[in-house]
Amino acid sequence: MTDAVRSFMDKKAVAQVLEQIAAFLELKGENPFRIRAFRTAARTVGGFPGDLRDGLDDGSLAGTKGVGPATLQIVAEIVNTGRASLLEELREQIPPGLVEMLAISGLGVAKIRQIHDVLDIDSVPELEAAALDGRLARLPRFGPRTSENILKGIAFLRQASAFRLLHHADDEAAGLRAALERLPGVRHAMVAGDVRRRAEVVRDLVLVIVADVPPGELFKRLSQLPGIHEFAGQDERRLTLRFAGGASAQIVVTTPVNTGAVLAQATGSAEHLGQLAAHAASRDLALTGAALWRGSAFVPTPDEAGFYGALGLDWIPPELREGQGEIEAAARHALPTLLERRDLRGFLHCHTRYSDGSNSVEELALACRAAGYEYVGITDHSQAAAYAGGLKADDLARQADEIDEVNGRLDSIRVLKGVEADILQDGRIDFDDAVLARLDFVIASVHSRFNMGEREMTARMLAAMDNPHLTVIGHPTGRLLLSRDPYGLDLDAIIEKASSTGVALEINADPHRLDLDWRVVRRARDGGAPISIGADAHNVAGIANVEYGVGIARKGWLGGADVLNALSLAQFLAHVARRRSAAPSGA
Repeated sequence: MTDAVRSFMDKKAVAQVLEQIAAFLELKGENPFRIRAFRTAARTVGGFPGDLRDGLDDGSLAGTKGVGPATLQIVAEIVNTGRASLLEELREQIPPGLVEMLAISGLGVAKIRQIHDVLDIDSVPELEAAALDGRLARLPRFGPRTSENILKGIAFLRQASAFRLLHHADDEAAGLRAALERLPGVRHAMVAGDVRRRAEVVRDLVLVIVADVPPGELFKRLSQLPGIHEFAGQDERRLTLRFAGGASAQIVVTTPVNTGAVLAQATGSAEHLGQLAAHAASRDLALTGAALWRGSAFVPTPDEAGFYGALGLDWIPPELREGQGEIEAAARHALPTLLERRDLRGFLHCHTRYSDGSNSVEELALACRAAGYEYVGITDHSQAAAYAGGLKADDLARQADEIDEVNGRLDSIRVLKGVEADILQDGRIDFDDAVLARLDFVIASVHSRFNMGEREMTARMLAAMDNPHLTVIGHPTGRLLLSRDPYGLDLDAIIEKASSTGVALEINADPHRLDLDWRVVRRARDGGAPISIGADAHNVAGIANVEYGVGIARKGWLGGADVLNALSLAQFLAHVARRRSAAPSGA
């Protein structure tokens, strides 16, 4: 692994340890401020821009907001020794099954403690048994519905354990690709599979190696990579690697002359590949043995453009290879020109120290300017989100003064005054019109009462969309990947309302959300709904989240003209002004 990859893995591992400590402390009933300190430190360490060891040595980590003396000492211990004595002590005191229960949606610390104290349950299998035999439902404040929800949560947890989030898989694949490319005999190593298609969750890594040496010789070298727990050959050109941490990767080896066919087949979904095979057959071609054939004649495909071209198709961007009409469009030369990161001119949805972010207004503005944006919209939480340090009207006014001061000093970037306001239970937005009117734009999101029925939740959101100050609905379905299902929502009604009012539906680019789902994104585009991409950044490092949002937009067939913050500053503000002048107020 390269030093950069080691650095990433160190930060990820240290952040996970800090999160584990916070979970154990929560189960012990420790001081909430101490628990929050560890969670804040975990986010800060995970987003630290440099190498952790260098940050410890030069003091830059100690000077970073969110890392206090106690957590800094633990970070140093982990970096220097690979262990955290506090975590080891806590593991002796708390059954690990109780911590695993925290991952079950809707099962908080208080209920876990009650289950443990009353029923003496300290593992997920025991919890499942108690839910099935009725013991759980008989506990005070539980009942049959809670028991049923816990069973659903356990099933969801088991399903999720087979997958990992795209940004984790993306980094793992990049590190493995770099290691593979340094092996003797390897010309190129390329990431394929779910990661290349920008799938929101990933089961296995898939990489394609273009090699000048026989696969057997290369497989021997692969088995000697650091961290390999076991490896098994699938056939003469495919190998599965399993790492000590539990992750796995499928390695596919090819010769240069067949790279296009192998890479295309290692990338496409099962639906795409099935339709591709049918299309090939219609042209008297066959996809057999990971190669393209015309009768018994091998068709050379040194790259993917040549492979798709031999099938009479335009090259299909990897994000579209899902069996959703892309082959027919490629045959008609009708594939869309997809959104690129450089098409985005505005950076929307980010949080500062005013609420639960780690950076100042100016720090975010400078980082966005360096990333090439023309404008950045600051959107701290509103007063109802007290858990996230939500702002009151006076706080917004103070922040507005600071934004004016920053705008007066910086050139080539404009900071917009915004807010991520809560959508309250009755559909009102968590500030009155007089406060909202002083802002440049407004994002509104649901952060509470996720268990409302579909009809009630839809009515709640439709009512919010009547407010003329609303610009964007944030993370519209509330999903947390591998953690929480979307809440019930009539998406057709939401899309229709967005189309008629001009309220944009957000692709929330936080890789834990990636909400809207890419399948819904395409429906929204076809229904005429405006769409924005928001990073939901809580620190400068979170600016990079946008790349994952762009991936979802591309999977939804979006181009630059389909995205609200691909507009210039003047066009974006004109859109907000039209909303305010044309929409009826429901606030």
